[in-house]
Amino acid sequence: MACITVDINTFRLSSPVAAFVGLLSVAAGLGVGHLVAGLVSSRASPFLAVGNSAIDLTPLWLRDFAIRTFGTYDKTILLLGMAVVIGLIGVGVGLVSRRSRTPGLVLIVVLGTLATAAVTTRPKAGLLDFLAPLAALIASVGTFVVLHERGRTSGAQAAEGATVEASRRALLTGSAAVVAGAGIAAAGGQLLAGRGGVEASRQAVGRIVPTLSPQRIPPKADFAADGSPTFITPNRDFYRIDVNLTLPRLRAEDWRLRVHGMVARELTLTWRDLISRPLIERPVTMSCVSNEVGGHLISTAHFTGVSLADVLSEVGVRPGADQVFTTSVDGWTCGSPTAVLADPGRHAMLVIGMNGAPLPIEHGFPVRMIVPGLYGFVSGTKWITDMELTTFDAQRAYWLQRGWAQRAPMKTMSRIDSPAAFGRVSPDTPITGVAWAPTKGIKTVEVRLDHGPWQPAELSTEVNLDTWRMFRLRGPWEPGHHLAEVRATDKTGYTQTADRNGPIPDGATGWHSVQFTVSELGSSLGPGSSGVICVNEG
Repeated sequence: MACITVDINTFRLSSPVAAFVGLLSVAAGLGVGHLVAGLVSSRASPFLAVGNSAIDLTPLWLRDFAIRTFGTYDKTILLLGMAVVIGLIGVGVGLVSRRSRTPGLVLIVVLGTLATAAVTTRPKAGLLDFLAPLAALIASVGTFVVLHERGRTSGAQAAEGATVEASRRALLTGSAAVVAGAGIAAAGGQLLAGRGGVEASRQAVGRIVPTLSPQRIPPKADFAADGSPTFITPNRDFYRIDVNLTLPRLRAEDWRLRVHGMVARELTLTWRDLISRPLIERPVTMSCVSNEVGGHLISTAHFTGVSLADVLSEVGVRPGADQVFTTSVDGWTCGSPTAVLADPGRHAMLVIGMNGAPLPIEHGFPVRMIVPGLYGFVSGTKWITDMELTTFDAQRAYWLQRGWAQRAPMKTMSRIDSPAAFGRVSPDTPITGVAWAPTKGIKTVEVRLDHGPWQPAELSTEVNLDTWRMFRLRGPWEPGHHLAEVRATDKTGYTQTADRNGPIPDGATGWHSVQFTVSELGSSLGPGSSGVICVNEG
């Protein structure tokens, strides 16, 4: 048999092998970068830094769509989408390098540069954070060079007459090692990121007990038996919307809050300082500004903490300081009206407890801020570490820079919870739901069927002006298809407008409506039946 000699430098990789080499090279870099970030800082992970930068640069309409479509799973979808896009980029790196590895190396360096920029330009970036993207770049380049060389060598050997199995063995061995190494590195980075003992710190705090008598929930505060939510939302069910792909991890014993700026005297609070002060507990309803008409980004809990009005009184706010500019440990910023926080009647708090337990990590442990009556993006700083008294002209908070409102009081709203949209119910199933007008209180709720006359609904016992209120309208209803609509009137006399507006920049407006069917036989899918919410366009 004639012997064929193939010049390895001119051998061209097949498309599948080239794509595989590029994909594994990028994966190896991400895994190593995540591992080093676990040693340095979780914010230094190239994958997460790019994701956080993507969130910051996402157009408002796209972010609104993501929350509306995926709710609290929006970040999971983003991470999956990023993984797909990065995988496709890796495939592209390989495909452009079938004959020469130079184009692939150039692309990898460009990706590494972008990742480094994403890491080092994040708020609160540390001096050593660049080590993670640097390690990722080195790992990607090294993996690409080795696998590309093995791919060309095995292909050349096959062309010279070696068996296909033998010629590919070296490439497969190397590829398997890369896959295993990348997976172990990524898992190791994830484990190291949680090594700070935050959950242990939270458990050590124990049960949060107010020093001042808490407000009790009276009987008949909800109509949960008829399909409304429970008055108090369990911690596991409390909605969560923020810009974090990974949770900031701050131990209680490491927490500090600096209060400074336009004040007579600066103050730095530690965890021990905070818990030594009088702790108040109040039920408060919170809602995200991204909540659509009929949406479920609203919850109520017992919050325990320290009066912010007392803290501001202690530091002495100077005239003209109309904004309290707060910063989270991850660099997120929020601007709140000073007059609201300094008003003792508004019950603004530095919160340490939620429903009797320390704040869950995802809700801001160890300390967050809550201001009843304001949407969270202008009041609800989680993982708070800095509070500056300043002016709205001098400092622009995260969402204000993106076109959202400067001041955002929660709007008077209502929602039907039962019957569920497109559900089938019995004739005697009541129409139930919730209404809210924090700081103002709900005066009346009205429901109408099939564009008929408005009927006053029964209201649950009022707890306080800062919390939602349940309503119920009893039937019986005629068999067939129906459209139910709801509107609320607060104690200032304002009645919800029928005009339909989206959530951005300062909260949605419009009546919520559901279509449902009353069965003549009384068969029912129950008040919790799922369906698609139908919103009246007014």
